[in-house]
Amino acid sequence: MASRKRLGEILESEGLLSAAQTQEALEIQRRTEEKLGDILVSQGWVTYEEILQAIKRQLNIPLVDLDEIHIKQEIIRLMPEKLARKYSALPVRLDNGQLLVAMGDPSNYFAIDDLRLATGYVVKPAIAAQDQVSRHIDKYYDKEKAQKAAEVFQRSVVMSRNQQEKLETELNQDAPIIQFINTVLENAILYKASDIHIEPEEEKIRVRYRIDGYLEEVLRSDIQLMDPVVSIIKIMCNMNISEKRVPQDGRFLYRTGAKDVDMRVSIVPTINGEKIVLRLLNKDEALLDLGKLGFSDRDGEIIQKIIRRPYGMVLLCGPTGSGKTTTLYSFIKEVNDERKNIVTIEDPVEYNLDGVNQMQVNNKIGFTFAEGLRSILRQDPDIVLVGEIRDMETAEIAIRAALTGHLVFSTLHTNNAVSTISRLKDMNIQPFLLASTLGGIIAQRLVRKVCPHCAVEEKTSPVEQKILGLPEAVTIKKATGCPACNMKGYKGRLAIYEVLVMDEEIQRMIVEDESDQTIETYARQQGMISLRESCVEKVLSGETTLEELVRTIL
Repeated sequence: MASRKRLGEILESEGLLSAAQTQEALEIQRRTEEKLGDILVSQGWVTYEEILQAIKRQLNIPLVDLDEIHIKQEIIRLMPEKLARKYSALPVRLDNGQLLVAMGDPSNYFAIDDLRLATGYVVKPAIAAQDQVSRHIDKYYDKEKAQKAAEVFQRSVVMSRNQQEKLETELNQDAPIIQFINTVLENAILYKASDIHIEPEEEKIRVRYRIDGYLEEVLRSDIQLMDPVVSIIKIMCNMNISEKRVPQDGRFLYRTGAKDVDMRVSIVPTINGEKIVLRLLNKDEALLDLGKLGFSDRDGEIIQKIIRRPYGMVLLCGPTGSGKTTTLYSFIKEVNDERKNIVTIEDPVEYNLDGVNQMQVNNKIGFTFAEGLRSILRQDPDIVLVGEIRDMETAEIAIRAALTGHLVFSTLHTNNAVSTISRLKDMNIQPFLLASTLGGIIAQRLVRKVCPHCAVEEKTSPVEQKILGLPEAVTIKKATGCPACNMKGYKGRLAIYEVLVMDEEIQRMIVEDESDQTIETYARQQGMISLRESCVEKVLSGETTLEELVRTIL
């Protein structure tokens, strides 16, 4: 059998290369161990296309232009990605049990044999440009990963049939976007983020997570991803995809492992495009037993008494993000049983509670807190939860409900427990009505817990002693940072409380319009622990730091 011609001989026979050039190239190859074809191209003696044509004739194999063909994903799946990258090989098509494989080096018979064993097919090599093979390996195997991610994603998101059809259309157009969304959602759940911000800038997308109350940038990506990301999330929330001029709100349920995470979505137009904020609501983590909320023994006993009264009003106060909803839901969980009719009016309903009738405010149709509360009172309720008292009308109806034999839970945005009384008076609620209905007021804040893995102990300085109100130095914890807390020094949050319980003397003070300061002084004498004192206790017990006390309370 005639021996196979060498590459140089083929090029010489076609007049593309002289014998002297071939010899010079072989000398360079001996010194550098480069491929002969690469040397000839780098010297400018032949083109890369001429090298490919020569190899095609030398090995008697096809030449494949990967830029001109489309390879089906089921063909790509025949070859493991690891081997495709190792041998710079890409499966192209399957004909009669023979797998055509485009290769940058089709003379590598060891690679061909390895691919045969891995795929189970006779491998027929073809020559293709090395840069094309590398580029299309990235293209097709990334697409394969994206399609798998899309399948998982579609199983993870609970949608109607119509939403599913819309999403499939969108995924078919741009499946890799799902990898981006999956990564953002899964990592947010992993890091226990409460919110995700996906923000368009001029040239990039910025992704930030709110972890333990702080926003942290976690990712930047190409701005071209933004529009398809917005479209997919709108479909998942059943929003209007074509409407980009006005804010839209929605929600979807995301399943990951054994968890169901409720995603509340807000999309608003900005000068750089639409911005997305997702709030993550994990029912398992939010519905805590009352004993796990962190009340002191004294306050825990008081809370148990006031939430089990047959009527009256219990108010929670604090700024947005201070954990009021978690505490309210824990109260409901504590008192819920089949003998009680519990009805809520919320904006929005954050968690679905078993055995509780929940309603959601819809201002677009005039279904406000006040209107919802009126409806609730016609539903024979035992316990009523009003998400927030925002105005005089809602306050008046809530007071009337408490006066007529119902137990009412609600929230207000005030700084401490005593100032809630003044706030209600400012809403024109009569003092004698407040005195008759208020059972207790709880103010709360969230502070970050110092990381137990890296916290260090230090003696307090004179300035720190003064802040803590201590006569002498003590040892407290300081935040440092380690991999366990992502170098933040803190991991998780805990609540601090101020519990004001009504008695006859405070009722008298309310009726006689005594000042907040007078009421607070009396309550402190009766044992009320202020927010500041509650936080100091957490600092001294090593649960949080002095810096958190200063940031949150002072």
